[in-house]
Amino acid sequence: MTEEFSDIPLFMDQMADSIKKSAAMISREETLAFFNRLLSTQRVYIAGAGRSGIIARAFAMRMLHLGFDVYVVGETITPALRPGDTLVMFSGSGETHTMATFCETVKGLGGIVCLVTASPESTMSRMADCVVNLGDLTGYYHGDTATFEERQVTGQYRSVEASFAPLGTMFETLALVFSDAVISALMEARKEGAFELKKRLSNTE
Repeated sequence: MTEEFSDIPLFMDQMADSIKKSAAMISREETLAFFNRLLSTQRVYIAGAGRSGIIARAFAMRMLHLGFDVYVVGETITPALRPGDTLVMFSGSGETHTMATFCETVKGLGGIVCLVTASPESTMSRMADCVVNLGDLTGYYHGDTATFEERQVTGQYRSVEASFAPLGTMFETLALVFSDAVISALMEARKEGAFELKKRLSNTE
């Protein structure tokens, strides 16, 4: 094994440690408000840009397996949002223009906005009814007012170490772990196990 690849397990350990640190800092009040909102909402709409959007889709799939009435924003079969419906937005920066517009539209339609982010003072955070701050351990978003689109064009990337969890990797990893933990909590609350979820898996593939 060449030396340049020998630190892969070390990087995995560092990411695991970062997840533990973040979990210890996340507000229980924020997570409880988010959890209760999901249990009480009529329908759930889920969105995110870039890699955060991939995490959003994974969360939407698991929500579907749990039996929720859930849709991904932007899909052709997504129905009209009604007052009382909930948008769950994944955005590390909380500043992406297109996603902020979605939040503004949902608020105007009488919906509830829940934001999972690393930037609790962002534009979307100020609009949201419910904010879960996963933290910004690598400093990627801290003090950076550039939008997602601007960072993509200009290459303004920030992290403590260039090789460790670059760009928004840490937020996306935390968002995936957080969303899977939410699914586990919802399974307990709805008293559903893996067998019930498996019955809702796609059978047309």
